Amino acid sequence: MNIPMQLSRIFIREMTDMQIIELSEVGGTRAFPIVIGLPEASAIERRLKGIEISRPQTHDLLANTIQALGGELLRIEITSFSQGTYFARLIISKDGQEIEIDSRPSDAIALGIAKSIPISVAEEVLEAASAQAAAGINSVPEISADMEDEDDDQDDDEDENL
Repeated sequence: MNIPMQLSRIFIREMTDMQIIELSEVGGTRAFPIVIGLPEASAIERRLKGIEISRPQTHDLLANTIQALGGELLRIEITSFSQGTYFARLIISKDGQEIEIDSRPSDAIALGIAKSIPISVAEEVLEAASAQAAAGINSVPEISADMEDEDDDQDDDEDENL
């Protein structure tokens, strides 16, 4: 059974390659983080904020391609978790048929977030992920004033080296 989820938080730290999104259960208490890359995090943030850019990026290209071919993105399903990696599918409707396309969760969310495409997670994936999060494994770090100050200090150090 798939559980409805929503994007609840996004952490973008430009000083590292690992960004984090957090999905939370709609109407429930379970949540879990997914580590993603900076380009995907930036695309998600841009699409959430409705920021238009002059040239289409990869996720815009895919959305435009699906639409031009007469398809419609129906939902995003996170289907499995193996060796620390989540796997997802795009579910697209075309001519009354549902087409499943393998995807990384970060790409799927970046594609669907602008149009509020539903996200669901397989129950067994959610159970495993929320158990890890409860145990502190792969937990989402809280952004503290100290962490923000560290970034400011790093920026100052970089400015001095210019």
